[in-house]
Amino acid sequence: YWTTYWDLMCREGITKEMARVEMRRRLTLIGAMMVRLGDADGMICGTVGAYHDHLRYVDQVIGKKPGANTYAAMNILLLDQRTVALVDTHVNDDPSAEQIAEFTIAAAEQMNWMNLVPKAALLSRSNFGSASSASGSKMRRALNIITERAPTLEVDGEMHGDCALDEALRLQILPSSRLKGSANLLVCPNVDAGNIAYNLLKTAAGSNVAVGPFLLGVNAPVHILTSSSTVRRIINMAALTVLDANRPA
Repeated sequence: YWTTYWDLMCREGITKEMARVEMRRRLTLIGAMMVRLGDADGMICGTVGAYHDHLRYVDQVIGKKPGANTYAAMNILLLDQRTVALVDTHVNDDPSAEQIAEFTIAAAEQMNWMNLVPKAALLSRSNFGSASSASGSKMRRALNIITERAPTLEVDGEMHGDCALDEALRLQILPSSRLKGSANLLVCPNVDAGNIAYNLLKTAAGSNVAVGPFLLGVNAPVHILTSSSTVRRIINMAALTVLDANRPA
């Protein structure tokens, strides 16, 4: 394994000895190499250490799927009254409109695979142009890109979080909104908003089942969990990774 890793990283200045040392002590690196070389069909990791440290090894060894330009993390919460997905919760500090459009479509595709019909809301502190915020402008650009690339996806924005979840309020403000019912895919303008919203919902909602994070954009069934992952979540994600690995090409 270490020779393959060295071949991948020699242009980055990693020596053979450094490659040997890394391959002995980095479990995520070992697992990623197993997936790359066909000795494993998928991987979950991340319960110890920082998310971006694990992502670095996944990116070095496995990389992005063809056509993907960015990674993103999506979390799903099964609440008493609703099921809601949030993206991006862990990866992109300040994504561009292009990146937001890409991972919104990727998140919707992941939801479709799980038999969840995506209804996407692009969130901002601006509500359909009510404020001249940078996030609002970015989300409007993202909406235009999404509409062009995925015309059948039910999506609208930019909007406040309450408008995303409350159809009656949304229709008062924008009766012509393309989004019907309650949104179940909440797309945040940056990783701070996504991570904060996810953790607040997970804690304040009480009884719930958290699924994820799903790593979007990666070229294999690989997902990076977090230190707060319960045994239940690890088992659920392992099962979903197995299903993903057996998905028809």
